[in-house]
Amino acid sequence: MIIANVTTPTTTLLERPSLSPALGIIIGVMAVSTASIFIRFAQQAGVNSLAIAALRLTIAALALLPFALIRCSDEFHALSGRDALTAAISGIFLGGHFATWILSLEFTSVVSSVVLVSLSPLFIAAASALFLKEPLTTRIIAGMVIAIAGGVLIGLSDGGGAAPGQNPMLGNALALVGALCMAPYLIIARALRNKFSLLAYLTLVYSAAAVVLMIGVLLSGTSLAADSPLAYLWIALTALVPQLIGHGSFNWSVRRLPAVYGAIPVMGEPVGSAILAMLVLGETLQLLTLMGAALALAGIALMSLKRNGA
Repeated sequence: MIIANVTTPTTTLLERPSLSPALGIIIGVMAVSTASIFIRFAQQAGVNSLAIAALRLTIAALALLPFALIRCSDEFHALSGRDALTAAISGIFLGGHFATWILSLEFTSVVSSVVLVSLSPLFIAAASALFLKEPLTTRIIAGMVIAIAGGVLIGLSDGGGAAPGQNPMLGNALALVGALCMAPYLIIARALRNKFSLLAYLTLVYSAAAVVLMIGVLLSGTSLAADSPLAYLWIALTALVPQLIGHGSFNWSVRRLPAVYGAIPVMGEPVGSAILAMLVLGETLQLLTLMGAALALAGIALMSLKRNGA
């Protein structure tokens, strides 16, 4: 989950004043919940997971770029070498987040993958305490313990109904790496979030991540081809619906609502994704997986509420 705390007052396409922030949260949850479904369809159509990640970020960046060039030209002209370096480094971790999480969906269930990748607040809290000297309060520590317990239960399950041929342990590990990548990304990108408008910030970090992933595609010899042209529709939908509409709505809404709402985006995506996985993909959920997911989400909520000032 990527939520930017942008404070610059510039109005963008993502910041229409007529939209209710609460409605924005609802739209965001519905939009991001489709990500794992679209990705699964693209994978089933024969597209490599790294290619999906690279194309998703490239399409998202290209969709934002024309509007950003028109509305944020002054901000881009003021872009310093330090800002460019910050964007490049953050793009490495953001690209790593998407590459490992999308790959995890090849090996484990949607609910296990999405819940585990949502454990990023755990790593962010630990990294903030270690590198930024931000204190770990009792509530944050309790949330970390609960979230870890939930992750352990998910790991002890057989992957929440994984299909034959999958490797739930590998998939779960990849999802955790995706969560881990979010900690340095958010910490490093903090300067950009506070300096640039939402549209400019998202264009910068999405573009940087897209370049990083495309370099990975070239160096690894990964093909961008698919078995079916329909795969590119699923990838385009992944970029436009969860990436732009979903995360854009979250980023816009959480700054206009009380801090208690800050945990809703983090918790909403796993719940929505699990429901869609059962309805669309026919996945079944084991009791141990459900218990682990409930604990993990409770821990995430506890940490997110405190970190957002609740």
